[in-house]
Order: sequence, then C-alpha cells, then structure tokens
Amino acid sequence: MAMYDNENTVKQSFGDITLPEYQIQARWAEFIELKKVIVEIAKRKNGSIRILDIGIGNARIAAHLCGIEEVWSLIETYDGTDNAMACVDLSKQVVNEMNTADKVNVFFKDAAELNDWNKTYDLIITTWFTGGNFYPDGFSFDQYNKDSPRLDLTHNPKFEKIFQQAYALLNPGGEIVLGCCYVDKDATRIKQETFYQEMNMHVITDERDSFTATKEGFWSQRFTKEKLINYLHFVDSGNIQVTALDTYDFAMQVRIRKD
Repeated sequence: MAMYDNENTVKQSFGDITLPEYQIQARWAEFIELKKVIVEIAKRKNGSIRILDIGIGNARIAAHLCGIEEVWSLIETYDGTDNAMACVDLSKQVVNEMNTADKVNVFFKDAAELNDWNKTYDLIITTWFTGGNFYPDGFSFDQYNKDSPRLDLTHNPKFEKIFQQAYALLNPGGEIVLGCCYVDKDATRIKQETFYQEMNMHVITDERDSFTATKEGFWSQRFTKEKLINYLHFVDSGNIQVTALDTYDFAMQVRIRKD
C-alpha cells in the first residue's frame, strides 16, 4: 500500500500548516535548483525537453513551473507518475485548475515498474524527499521495533531498481535529479521523528537506523554521498553531482547525468 493512499493524509501531508520550516525551505531550495537544471539541459539540447516526475504527489512542481513562462516554454511534455490513487486524483485536479492538460499528463504507476514504460526523457525528477520513501520489499511496519535486528541499508534493492530503470529511460545527455534528500545525521533524524509525532504517528525506529519509519507505514531514508554513489553503481561516479540545499546539512540535491 502506498504511503499516501488516504485522501486526508494526502491533504495533511502537502499542507504548509503541518510542515516544519526546515521542510518548507528545503522544497523551495530544491525548486530553485531544479529551474537551473531545466534551463541548463534545454540549452545543452538546444531545444525543449521532456520531463518525467516520479511521485508527482500534488503536482506542486508542475504548478509552480507553469507560472514561469521563461522556464515553462522550455518544457515540451511533463509526465507524472504516482502509486497512490489519491495523489493521482489530486494532481489531475491541479492540472485542470492550472489549464496545463495540454502539456502535463498524470499516470497511476508504481515507480518499480518503469521497465515497461515506452517513453524516453531528457530529465527525470523525484522531489521533496520522495527518493527516500522507497523502502525494501518485505519490510514489516507492524513487526519492526526498537528490539528488532537493525535493517542493513548498505544496499537498498528497491531504490537501486527504480533508478536503474529510470536511468534507462534517459536520452543521451539527460539527467535524473533527486531533489530533496535527507542528509544522514542525528539532527536530521530528530527532526524527522518530531514531524511524524506531530502528525500523531508512532515512530518505530531509533538512532541506530539510517531511516525513520512509523507504524502507520511512512518511511524516510537519510543518505550520505557515499551511500548514494554505492546505490547508483550503474553510473560513473564522475557523473554524479551532489549539491547542498542549505548550510546546516539537512537536505541535498543529487544530479545523475547520462553520457
């Protein structure tokens, strides 16, 4: 079951009122960096680009981009996928309200099934910490607790599978951009735990874990640069660029270029 299958949870999660300032500022920082990437790829291609948004959520990125003509005009098509029907429905509503259906399409699709996708893209994005939501198959939110053996995330097969498949969909010179990724440090873990607790969820992880999860089925992984490079073993490490999105090591952006 997707984390955002419940409509009320979707509305609560995407509302600014419930978000801590750290997350609000991180998502604006990722948006600013994303605009730069779009312009850079369009210039490199010398033409408009095709974008795939994995985990489109509430279509926030598309809604913001369409208000900036200088950037929006560089985008030929904008496809979005989500494995939660509540998010697909919400995104389609936003697309209609913004009158962008001529360019934006939203699909109900699990990110782990991109191998049968018959399109290619110049830019594939996943934003607002979505890259850290891909937990390994078989993880039990009901049984994992502070007494359980700790989960070894030296490898995350789900994460690696999703982005290897996404990489295969890139045109030469294209890029994958992981927007906000949590930096793996204790201060970030505490912020994650506080956020979930304020949403009346029950945290099942602790300081020994490199992810924060709740009994209600929410999962947020934290990353180091070294771990990301290890996960992205199918890419030359020289084509992976990490950019800090703040000055206090809360979030980072990852760019993965295909030659």
